[in-house]
Amino acid sequence: MSLSVSTGIIMLIGLTAHLLRVVVRRAVTEPQAQRLLREVIAASELCGCCFELAIVADTFGVITYAVYLFLVSIYWSLAWGDANACPYLQVEEWWLGRTRLPTVLLRILAEVAGGWATWRYIRLLWRLELSPAHHDRWLEECSADLQVSPLQGALVEGVAVLLCRLVARSMDDLEPRFAVAIDSLCGTSLVIAGFNYSGGYYNPMLASAMKLGCRGHSVGEHVAVYWGAATVGAVASTYLYPVLRPTLTNRPLKRE
Repeated sequence: MSLSVSTGIIMLIGLTAHLLRVVVRRAVTEPQAQRLLREVIAASELCGCCFELAIVADTFGVITYAVYLFLVSIYWSLAWGDANACPYLQVEEWWLGRTRLPTVLLRILAEVAGGWATWRYIRLLWRLELSPAHHDRWLEECSADLQVSPLQGALVEGVAVLLCRLVARSMDDLEPRFAVAIDSLCGTSLVIAGFNYSGGYYNPMLASAMKLGCRGHSVGEHVAVYWGAATVGAVASTYLYPVLRPTLTNRPLKRE
């Protein structure tokens, strides 16, 4: 019963986000405004699903959680379009000279706003206590998922983001038939690998929406681990991938 309720909530969040994207596409004609709204929607959808996935992990174990995360990751890749709900991807675009800094900052603010708003509606859903797994969850004091030192946590988040971005870049180059599934499998595997160390967030906005201010570490440590290290890992991939490209894709060295 509890799993079916969690499944229903995740599907409801996805359906609501889809309908909001349709409304934005039809009602908003200005491209920049449309993109910002898509980032807000994607960020809220991501965080809402991950709040519920945390209940799935606590109640049914990491394997069930991994299966659900893998499936929703595939859906997000197909449904979000050019939105990504991930601040360091915006930083990458600026670092590579593809997007102006003011635009990047606006998109990050839009993502943070979407993530920040998520707890408000998730709390309302949990207060309904539709399953035993939701009992009093909206009243619980949150605890940080960082189970190691901040330095170790930063290494986990930074290295995992670096690996994720290297895989994503190689998928973009190779364009294999199941690129989305391969990318999602890689991301899910790294999340599970980091689950008992840093929580395996690999997304600064998601980590802050779910755990900023929680008992277990300071705000400064949170920012360093989940924002600083992840962003460094992403930027490092822009330098490392051109060097590794011949090995990863069997194609000549490429400068971005």
